[in-house]
Amino acid sequence: MWLKITGFLSFITTGITLAQTPTGVSSQPVPAQSSQPATTPVGEAALKGNAKISGYVVDSTLTKVVEYANIAVYNTATNKLVDGAVADDKGKFTLTKVAPGTYKLLISFLGYNAKPIDNVVIAKGQIKDLGVIRLSASTRTLNEVTVAGKKALVEDKVDRLVYNADVDLAAKGGDATDILKKVPMLSVDLSGNVSLQGNANVRVLINNKPSSILAGNLADALRQIPADLIKTVEVITSPSAKYDAEGSGGIINIITKKNTLQGLHLDVDGGVGNRASTLGLNGSFRKGKLGVNLNGNGRGVYNKSGSDLAQTTFLGESIAPVRTRQHSDGFDNGLFGQYALGLDYDIAKNQSLTGGVRFGVRNLSRDQHLATSLLSGDIVKAPTRRDVNSQDLSNSVDMNIDYLHTYPGTGDGPTRELNISTQYSQNHLTNNFDANNLDTLGILTTRQRNLNFNTSQEFVLQLDYQTPISQTQQVEFGAKETYRRVNSQYQYLLAGPTSEYSVDSQRPDGSLVYDQNIGAAYVSYTLTTYDKITIKAGTRYEYTSIEASAGKQGAISIPNYGKLVPSINLSKKLNESTTIKLAYNRRIQRPNVQDLNPNFNAANPYNVSIGNPYLKPEITDRIEFGYSTYVKKTYLNLTLYTRLNRDDIQSISQRSDTLIGAVVSRRTNIGKEYNYGTNLFATVNITPRWSVNTNLDIMYRYISGFALDVSGLSIPLSNTGIRWGGRFDSQIQFDKGWAIQANIGYRGKDIALQGYRIGFAQYSLGARKSFTNKRGSIGLAAENFLTNGMGFTSVLNSAQFNQDFRQYIYNSSIRLTFSYKIGNLNGAKVKKGKSAGGEEEN
Repeated sequence: MWLKITGFLSFITTGITLAQTPTGVSSQPVPAQSSQPATTPVGEAALKGNAKISGYVVDSTLTKVVEYANIAVYNTATNKLVDGAVADDKGKFTLTKVAPGTYKLLISFLGYNAKPIDNVVIAKGQIKDLGVIRLSASTRTLNEVTVAGKKALVEDKVDRLVYNADVDLAAKGGDATDILKKVPMLSVDLSGNVSLQGNANVRVLINNKPSSILAGNLADALRQIPADLIKTVEVITSPSAKYDAEGSGGIINIITKKNTLQGLHLDVDGGVGNRASTLGLNGSFRKGKLGVNLNGNGRGVYNKSGSDLAQTTFLGESIAPVRTRQHSDGFDNGLFGQYALGLDYDIAKNQSLTGGVRFGVRNLSRDQHLATSLLSGDIVKAPTRRDVNSQDLSNSVDMNIDYLHTYPGTGDGPTRELNISTQYSQNHLTNNFDANNLDTLGILTTRQRNLNFNTSQEFVLQLDYQTPISQTQQVEFGAKETYRRVNSQYQYLLAGPTSEYSVDSQRPDGSLVYDQNIGAAYVSYTLTTYDKITIKAGTRYEYTSIEASAGKQGAISIPNYGKLVPSINLSKKLNESTTIKLAYNRRIQRPNVQDLNPNFNAANPYNVSIGNPYLKPEITDRIEFGYSTYVKKTYLNLTLYTRLNRDDIQSISQRSDTLIGAVVSRRTNIGKEYNYGTNLFATVNITPRWSVNTNLDIMYRYISGFALDVSGLSIPLSNTGIRWGGRFDSQIQFDKGWAIQANIGYRGKDIALQGYRIGFAQYSLGARKSFTNKRGSIGLAAENFLTNGMGFTSVLNSAQFNQDFRQYIYNSSIRLTFSYKIGNLNGAKVKKGKSAGGEEEN
């Protein structure tokens, strides 16, 4: 029996993944716990009528849905496999275009006994509802199941692309940025900053929820998430009305793995490298209706840093310009950690309660040695030295409780669902530095200290409800209340070589208290027609009220505002392998805590940054056209888009009024930004074991705004340019558990209002050997290993100054990775009245 099930699973998953079957579920992901696709073609074509078969798959004892169960359809007369489907994440499946006849259905899923349903008699035009189908748990070991092929790397849905990160080999032992580098439409620069189709203002979610871990430095926060815990990455360029309007570039939703194995289970993953080392634990315990998941990951970094600054400031027509030359070198030490505890409990049939606590820690210390020289006309000032120790520290916590009630539908329609969610988040940020200023002889002259403490808090209460209004129509509506508070305290202190610190009278103490309340309501309508057109349209209204005060300055007058955020997604299946999409949506980008923070960050006094509490939200309108198709063994996705940003938030730089030769950058609403671009992604399964993926981005950008001329007057300014980038990677699986993966990518020059950043290339190579007992693996991964590092240059030009800033990125790395599973890998034997669930493979 198990051999028959194995053959069927290999076949049916291929049909779903390659969108070859006419069941209407080709866009549904096939997660790791279900069988993986092989290349077996569908046999005889039997589904050419107008009848339908539907059902709902649940666990026999726990009354819990069996997500993504496999459904096989056999012709009773010939006993041949003719078609199949995969249930959705609520256990619902539907077979369409069924011809009259008598069939046998076989329902199966790993960890459960396959269940046959004989003599399913279908008449012309009949809608056959099989009702609830219960699967009983199996006590067979997983080693008795032969899994063939692999899951599709990318899946296309009506409003998003899904990247199956658990297929990636080279990222083993890495972090989230290693995964995001390979996701279609995403770009990651050498500092770990992520952009979606050229826009860095993206909203990043973890398991469909915002996280305070991501609220500070997003690049550093993503390094806290181990690649081994990421199951999928969803790229949502045109979010529906259900999602928050925040994130002008779109949404990146990182879905982490969840283990539902009965009994006790523990995975250990780690890596040791020349730039960083990691150690992660992922454990779960499940008994009856209660499940507990616990995971944690620690990451230590140790790496050199360096930069060169060359800038010229213009003080006036009759005053000689000042040339500033600066070199820095240093070393970074960091310890990052993320720990999560999740609980889920089945209250009753179709009702569940989930809760979780997620902790994040970031401790990054940088020791820098700055050497600076100034030249004004023919006068050369004595060079100065400055030793700086910067502390970038944070600790954060997210707590959530969610209630979900699903109602099984009838016939071919969607189900009703009620979801009530609450979340509390808190993040403490510390951005301090201590600096020692030395003369040309290396003698300490003065000491400087900047203390900057920030706290952000957020409370969310949300209600979502969806209900069918017919078999082809569904309505979603809901409301959400979000309360945020940002509190920033900062202070500058000065001291002599031996004296105690005192307040710097030139830079008084400051503070910012920023309260933001966002009330939102939305409605969304989905229609699926019989000629395979899907329409998902909706609107969301968000009203934002703000109260702010800045220390001695007192209350800051920031007007409240309400925004209507419409969205529409259209999808049309031209045939069983080709889909076209058209979408429009509006997004809001609110300033984050670092944008607002008015602290004068002068760790490098000649290249200073400061936030702006008066920032307005950035509004984005976006239109997108998409085309995707399967041609034999090739999946192709093409996107064309245009994007308009109003009140665009960017950094504007000007010469310093207090220190000659210095430049200050401030976050500002500069004006408008137009983007026109295209993205092409293709994956080719050359053989069942060898796949090739390629991605190409081309974008034209126009930016307009205002900057200061040499006399300090505001003048209009604009900049245009074309940015392109691409990447290529290939993955091959060999016998005896061996696999390799290679990747190379390039990102071209990118423009800003006052300048540009040069392009750069990245590449990686990885290999992995899985143990024969399937309990673990060992691997080796290397990135940019042919050189020690590279220089990354940013150029700014204005009437007041010219600046070339070259940062040295030491990204040549190699790491040894390992993983091992501890615990029972098969369905647990259970006592009477208990049942073991299937395993979601990690």
